[in-house]
Amino acid sequence: MQWAGVRSSSPAPTAAWMGRRPRTARWPRGRLPAARRAVVASAAASDANSSSNSPGKDEEREEVARREKEEKAAASLLMRSQKYAMLKQQLAVAAQFEDYKEAARLRDLLRSFEEEEPVLRLRGLMRKAIEEERFEDAAKYRDELKLLAPHSLLKCSSDATTLGIRVQVRSVYIESRSQPLKGQFFFAYRIRITNNSQRPVQLLRRHWIVTDGNGRTENIWGVGVVGEQPVIFPRTGFEYSSACPLSTPNGRMEGDFEMKHIDKAGSSTFNVAIAPFSLSILGDDNDVLL
Repeated sequence: MQWAGVRSSSPAPTAAWMGRRPRTARWPRGRLPAARRAVVASAAASDANSSSNSPGKDEEREEVARREKEEKAAASLLMRSQKYAMLKQQLAVAAQFEDYKEAARLRDLLRSFEEEEPVLRLRGLMRKAIEEERFEDAAKYRDELKLLAPHSLLKCSSDATTLGIRVQVRSVYIESRSQPLKGQFFFAYRIRITNNSQRPVQLLRRHWIVTDGNGRTENIWGVGVVGEQPVIFPRTGFEYSSACPLSTPNGRMEGDFEMKHIDKAGSSTFNVAIAPFSLSILGDDNDVLL
């Protein structure tokens, strides 16, 4: 039998059999059909809306913006405070060396600075409003100060009484021992402890919480004060002075004294509060020590 010339009933070879990949349908390059473009745009808009309308996202953005604003304000206040401290120090040096022409120039610069410095200006406006009984204006200036420099509303003095033991504190900036260009600011404070109770007490230990202008906090504990553990009898007092260096031109201190009654054996100790007070080169309305 001859097979030549006989047509086979099997199917003809396909492109795959010939070693070529079959073509598949695909979107033309560089463009999308109108229907698909509409679907993609709708999905993107939906994602954007869900992201922007998320309460959590909005609160997070607001919090970041608030922090950035506070950091910028703090940095600006730090630069102004350093300039103010430097001018005061230069004025003191010029007066010490009897360079009165330079002292007069620096005095005028300081006056101009104090008139333009926002914290000092707002303080002055608030004080004047209180004196003139314009309390609505005083409240407005106070609120502006809270936003600009919250620490500025804290006085450089404090007064607190615990179980009849009164503790008064007053701080002051010491220009002669400070070096603003090196970030060294020196503050002195004077403390008066008055025993208004009917029992004698002894001061055993002290505890300070010192916070600088950047919010860094340090706890300091010690035995007694200025090398003593004084006994304070009723209707008498004890006073001493000490100091605190800071790396920023403003900060705050607060703490407590551990004391005990000595008129009865076995008396337990108790803590006497030292109310918060400011450490500030700008001072406040009363720079007189106790």
